Amino acid sequence: MSKLYLVGAQQKSKIFSNWELYKKGIVLEIELENHKIKKVVEYNSPPAVCPDENASISFTAATLSNQKLFVGTLTEVLVYNEKNFKIENYISHPMFNDIHHVKPRANGNLLVVNTGLDMVIELSPEGEIVNYWSVIDEQPWQRFNKSTDYRKIPTTKPHKSHPNFVFELNDEIWVTRCLQKDAVCLTDPSKKISIGRELVHDGIIHKNKIYFTQVDGRVVIVNANTLKVEKEINLGGLSNRKMQIGWCRGIKPLNDDIILVGFTRVRPSKEVNPNGKINWRGQYGHMPTRLACFDLKNKKLLWEKNLEDYDLNAIYSIN
Repeated sequence: MSKLYLVGAQQKSKIFSNWELYKKGIVLEIELENHKIKKVVEYNSPPAVCPDENASISFTAATLSNQKLFVGTLTEVLVYNEKNFKIENYISHPMFNDIHHVKPRANGNLLVVNTGLDMVIELSPEGEIVNYWSVIDEQPWQRFNKSTDYRKIPTTKPHKSHPNFVFELNDEIWVTRCLQKDAVCLTDPSKKISIGRELVHDGIIHKNKIYFTQVDGRVVIVNANTLKVEKEINLGGLSNRKMQIGWCRGIKPLNDDIILVGFTRVRPSKEVNPNGKINWRGQYGHMPTRLACFDLKNKKLLWEKNLEDYDLNAIYSIN
């Protein structure tokens, strides 16, 4: 593994609301040896699949598989060829609202976390709906209308669950639920991973472990066999920061001891400085959006890379 892709969004200079924050999707490439970064994708969604006013455009959590990057915007699924970053497949559907993660299956289908409708959808490569699951104990269309084009609705908040990441374990489909602070098995509802304490993201499987992040800077490591929490690490303590370290989301284990984690500077003010820079204020801190590398064995921060210098103001995944 010589390089990775950092997936997220560029912030607008003028902020209207929390669901209108971003103006384009961004993918950065980083070389692990020298931390050199270059931008490989900028993307704007077409107006036909966005709300009519002040649409937020962002890439969300992606999956890299077989030299293809599977990534969602809030209302679309795109498949990029890693060799040239040309779009090889494109899907948009009226039920898409606040897509948070896209993952290919071994059978060629795609799993899509449709956060705005508290659902996970399975699609064929042609975009046909194969299956869908509500992530809570209700029928999938109990609160929603099949005839509505949800791509045109800015937000369906408040969500009841806010699912954000899908993964497969022993051929079973799992989804991470932010508000319930857990992960549940959609194909066997009797199975659940209880995490608790704070809002949860991710669900990255590395060897026999599942890695989750919590927004206040914790990493939770779960045993994939027992589905029990084995370890919880406070990254704020490892980095020795006096200020809050940012909205923690996006994780990539490089080996058993070394992990990469994404931090997003959030909750910007509506004001812009005379030089055009955003005045930031943060519920989760003022530190810039960045990629951080931690040594869990020796309990220390190894390095950080500011990503705002490359127009990445929000990071969703590390691939």
